[in-house]
Amino acid sequence: MTEGQQKALDNHWSQYRLSLFDGAPPSWQGVFQRDAPVVLEIGFGMGDSLLEMAVNESEKDFIGVEVHVPGAGRLVSNAADQNVSNLKIYLADAVDVLDDCIAAQSLSRVQIYFPDPWHKTKHIKRRLVQTALVEKIRDKLVPGGILHLATDWQAYAEQMLRVVNGVPGFVSMAQEGQYCPRPAYRPETKFERRGLKLGHGVWDLIYQRIVE
Repeated sequence: MTEGQQKALDNHWSQYRLSLFDGAPPSWQGVFQRDAPVVLEIGFGMGDSLLEMAVNESEKDFIGVEVHVPGAGRLVSNAADQNVSNLKIYLADAVDVLDDCIAAQSLSRVQIYFPDPWHKTKHIKRRLVQTALVEKIRDKLVPGGILHLATDWQAYAEQMLRVVNGVPGFVSMAQEGQYCPRPAYRPETKFERRGLKLGHGVWDLIYQRIVE
């Protein structure tokens, strides 16, 4: 935690904070003081791409979930500097947030970008994208809502495909093959650009919530 990140949390955390302990799932219209589509990002890291999306898609409201306190501090600092008002943050575990804080069919998009690949075989079970989580996400999406996953680890991309394809209620948005081109709304990160220059792949998986 840098001095600037701590100062941002001290001065602006109340403006951006959402809490597990606020009671029943909140009304997003009440939280943001308007009626707009709501996007949830799980694991926003240092928050740079989430902030960029909130600025670029001002017609939407954004909720970030992260357990890394310095990342929240950086995001709050930058959001406050730019006077961003369509962003809120849970500093909590994503499963707890989904279980306790998100009403059914209240999200227009859920995004998980570059989660830890846990590449060792003995650690694969720790990967975030598992069937139980995807089922929870499905139930929180409005019909027609979007689940967007991205990874730079091919084995994880293949697992993501198997997992989401095995959960009823989703249809792939890929036009050719199994993956999608990076959509314009997802910023390309510095890490991603560096990897692409080195010949690393990036895989985007985009699914739409359907009612069967």
